[in-house]
Amino acid sequence: MTNALPTGATIGILGGGQLGRMLSVAASRLGFKTCVFEPGGDCPASHVANDHMQASYDDADALRKFANSVDVITYEFENIPASALDQLEALRDVRPNRRALTVSQDRMSEKAFLEDIGLTVAPFMAVDTLDDMHKAVAAVGTPSILKTRTLGYDGKGQARLSAPSDAEGAFAAMDGASAVLEGFVDFSCEISVIGARSADGQVACFDPGENVHRDGILHTTTVPASVSASLRTDAVLMTGRILNALDYVGVLGVELFVTPAGLIVNEIAPRVHNSGHWTQNGCVIDQFEQHIRAVAGWPLGDGSRHADVVMENLIGADMDTIPARSADPAVALHLYGKADAKAGRKMGHINRISPKS
Repeated sequence: MTNALPTGATIGILGGGQLGRMLSVAASRLGFKTCVFEPGGDCPASHVANDHMQASYDDADALRKFANSVDVITYEFENIPASALDQLEALRDVRPNRRALTVSQDRMSEKAFLEDIGLTVAPFMAVDTLDDMHKAVAAVGTPSILKTRTLGYDGKGQARLSAPSDAEGAFAAMDGASAVLEGFVDFSCEISVIGARSADGQVACFDPGENVHRDGILHTTTVPASVSASLRTDAVLMTGRILNALDYVGVLGVELFVTPAGLIVNEIAPRVHNSGHWTQNGCVIDQFEQHIRAVAGWPLGDGSRHADVVMENLIGADMDTIPARSADPAVALHLYGKADAKAGRKMGHINRISPKS
């Protein structure tokens, strides 16, 4: 643990959502303090962190104060303004590094990076103008999906095309934002791997989970995934390749499509990931502690799984089912402390545990 942070050190977290909340809880178990930088008030992470610095990402004085009050900085979301990172990096280590953010913030950069390291992605083309749109549809074909290059999540910033005649409507739906057209992939299921890498190059991955989405939002992740052992191994090896190519420190989520021709990378997320929440009750060391260990310079856990798990997101009105779910002895409940159960809003999740198969 040379150069490892001692217990009592403070970890700064950019973003105050549920991921920041669960990172703060994990940090506290290891004896660390946390300071959350989040523009919004009464955010989920503020309920459990030692400090909440409520300020805008363009507030230079607040950013300086934040950096000087912590020992290392990490983040729970990837769309951090570059100007804020410029200031923070001059004062403290930011883990994962800037390249991981640069790659993942732009879908074109992400796909180019993945192809450069020898991984397969869906067919794609950049779309900035209506002429680009027509050329992309001709090259990529339909069905396909148009996505904003930046800022999209949980199905937002996307428009589906069933036929070439949908091109102009899809382009208009982007409202002037730069976009990328992706061809649909003929896949049997989607899996994801949560991997971690330490500053000294140690890599550890959790078992792949099988994902099911509803309305563009993750609904369930099931572990073990119903794919062959060889595919699970391939998925883990691909995740390790990504981590090493980025010289990454921390936890990374990798989503992959299972196809007859093999695995296709859908996207990467340079942070703890919704599809890794099952680790909270299926492993001794979960994804949140793994991330804290990595950014603090501690040894990684091995990520071994001791149970089968089905993680289910609780969205909006699902909160009405909490009394019944809380009475189920096989269910572990994780709520985020959000006041309003709005439609499409992630309010918490459950992990349904069964003996390891």
